[in-house]
Amino acid sequence: MPATILVGTQWGDEGKGKITDILADKMDLVVRFQGGNNAGHTVVKGETELKLHLIPSGILYSHITPIIADGVVIDPKTLIDEIEGLSRKGIHVDKLIISGNAHLIMPYHRLLDQAAETHLGKAKIGTTRRGIGPAYTDKATRIGIRAQDLLDMKIFRQKLAQVLVIKNEILTKIYGLPPLELDEIVREHEVYAERLKGFIKDTSLYINKMLDSGKRVILEGAQGTLLDLDHGTYPFVTSSSPVAGGACAGAGVGPLKIDTVIGIVKAYVTRVGSGPFPTELDDDVGIHMRDVGGEFGTTTGRVRRCGWFDALILRYACRINGLSDMVLTKLDVLSGLSPIKICVGYKYQGKTYTEFPPHQTIFHKCEPVYEEHEGWSEKIDQAKTMDDLPQAARNYIARIEELAGIKFSIISVGPKRGQSIFT
Repeated sequence: MPATILVGTQWGDEGKGKITDILADKMDLVVRFQGGNNAGHTVVKGETELKLHLIPSGILYSHITPIIADGVVIDPKTLIDEIEGLSRKGIHVDKLIISGNAHLIMPYHRLLDQAAETHLGKAKIGTTRRGIGPAYTDKATRIGIRAQDLLDMKIFRQKLAQVLVIKNEILTKIYGLPPLELDEIVREHEVYAERLKGFIKDTSLYINKMLDSGKRVILEGAQGTLLDLDHGTYPFVTSSSPVAGGACAGAGVGPLKIDTVIGIVKAYVTRVGSGPFPTELDDDVGIHMRDVGGEFGTTTGRVRRCGWFDALILRYACRINGLSDMVLTKLDVLSGLSPIKICVGYKYQGKTYTEFPPHQTIFHKCEPVYEEHEGWSEKIDQAKTMDDLPQAARNYIARIEELAGIKFSIISVGPKRGQSIFT
């Protein structure tokens, strides 16, 4: 049975966790295919709000096998803390599988991330300083340490000894930091290895066998399309590929085994960290979006920048990901705002662009071209059908569908599973 890919269509934080949680009811496997603990999903179970960083959202279902696949970078301490935190809440994690090919975030990765961001000053990227970028850098330069190395601590020590020579030179001579001790890191990771060794397997083999046997699989991305290393607003991007194409590489699944790509679309736009944001609002409307939408980072608690919906970046995401379906989230946050605006173009040096611009300078310096739409004052968080929504809300949904050329299959009107309209 073909797999389903779920991706964010903006800069992340679109509400993918809730939608994965809804879709997981009919799935057998939920696979996290990229990123690290620089991302987070918030899932509401009853009256309990769960914040997940590495473990896939499907962990809440007893019938789901959650998988952390090859393309993820893993901070082992963070993962163990998350496993134990879920266990204390009565959520079983014994079915979790971790790819042996997934790379580990090491102590020097975190130090280098923090030092680099501090050194850049005003030019900083706005990373979470969790070591994700340096871990992916080591992966690309072929000096990374993988989860499977925890299964042979002799190999682990040998690899670590080699790379630590390089990292200590950088830490001490460039950043003026003290060197790291080999034995101390090995002892720390011996503890991690003992806790995690039962979870580490060949996840690509497992996923493909399950697909071939008719099991239903969802591939869950972190971040969003505009944070993709190749296709995002470079250099203000993440270090991996959160687009649909990245799901195949990150999970070890061929493209012919995919038949559905679902894009998660927030009813307005947010981004965390530095970088251009044409529709950003620094007025009372932006504050309304931030406060009503709870726009604070799941992982870091950082305030998210908020702005009007941008149709150009949605169309771009539709193209890059080959979306077959869309889900609209946080429509309820717009209640009480009028008029509501949709960006339908960018103006730069006398020219209007109606597609994502080909040069970063245009995106940095453009002025948004807006359509104004009537807002609605009614609360919509109890709506069960499209007919329960105010006409203005239905018009807003229809206009976004028209601009994207794709229909919404789910409209989310609140954080809980039941606060969803299936169209």
